[in-house]
Amino acid sequence: MSKRDYYEVLGVEKGAGEREIKKAYKKLAMKYHPDRTQGDKALEEKFKEIQEAYEVLTDSQKRAAYDQYGHAGVDPNRGGAGFGGGADFGDIFGDVFGDIFGGGRGGRQSRARQGADLRYNLELSLEEAVRGKDVEIRVPTLVECDVCHGSGAKKGTSPKTCPTCHGNGQVQMRQGFFAVQQTCPTCSGRGKIIADPCDACHGHGRKEKTKTLSVKVPAGVDTGDRIRLSGEGEAGENGAPAGDLYVQVHVREHKIFQRDGNNLYCEVPLSFTTAALGGELQVPTLDGKVKLKVSPETQTGRMFRLRGKGVKSVRSGVTGDLMCKVVVETPVNLSSKQKELLQELDDSMGGDSGKHRPKEKGFFDGVKKFFDDLTN
Repeated sequence: MSKRDYYEVLGVEKGAGEREIKKAYKKLAMKYHPDRTQGDKALEEKFKEIQEAYEVLTDSQKRAAYDQYGHAGVDPNRGGAGFGGGADFGDIFGDVFGDIFGGGRGGRQSRARQGADLRYNLELSLEEAVRGKDVEIRVPTLVECDVCHGSGAKKGTSPKTCPTCHGNGQVQMRQGFFAVQQTCPTCSGRGKIIADPCDACHGHGRKEKTKTLSVKVPAGVDTGDRIRLSGEGEAGENGAPAGDLYVQVHVREHKIFQRDGNNLYCEVPLSFTTAALGGELQVPTLDGKVKLKVSPETQTGRMFRLRGKGVKSVRSGVTGDLMCKVVVETPVNLSSKQKELLQELDDSMGGDSGKHRPKEKGFFDGVKKFFDDLTN
């Protein structure tokens, strides 16, 4: 069966640069790598084809021969450069897969893994989030063993170099020219084995502990904000650095205020007479009550802005506003006298309702026009 064009295999143009070829190869290799295709022979052959194309097109001499003579220029059976035993596919893994599979030139030596990052959910009231506070939290985590200091070996002993991988943490499986690097099964990638484990941590180098930490919550935080405590996550393996602790903030719902960014919103009930005649209204803020001047003929739903009575931004330092929406209340539990007075008021406006209730007049004028248009 004739071989496909190497440029076509990688999906690049003939004049593609090495960086573009590596990028294309990395994308395809991630998709068809044997670790992901789970023994599918057809996909394994496809991966070999991709590997072969990459090895030729990233070697300047082989690529020049291929561009001039095609596959014959790199076929060892025809005198080409070929893929003799000198092809080191471990090097290819090092160039391209070092950051994916942990192999390659820079990743062959075993590296102790950094400790895992942790997350703690912190619930605050709106007042606490706006003003900020210091809180103490208790976090269960893994800390470095204080007996063996993270080595995992009994006091007076030390870990030994793994005899299987010779300290590399990885072993290489070869099938002809095809090579795959895998985590060493003897040392689980650590590069060392512990013959005499520490009694305190049983060779793990870490122990479970609940830490009490003080967290300074800055003023102005909101739901979704995170506070990072560097080095307060799990301890790393074999003395590696600890991970970080991320405190995730959640602000509880408030009975009066709703927050949107740096602004606060609230609804304030307004009496029927104050709405009609105007007056002063007491409204709540996070700093106490303030007086709000209400102009005559105020309609329900009107929004009043109290500048600087919102939340100070934790990032920019700008303080938002308090937006007060007034809701006119209809009087309830009226006495007979009060009902008579309201009826007198309504009767007094009956002759010219459009003057006193402009929205009502506009609404019904619109309804009349709607039905007139339907009948025409």
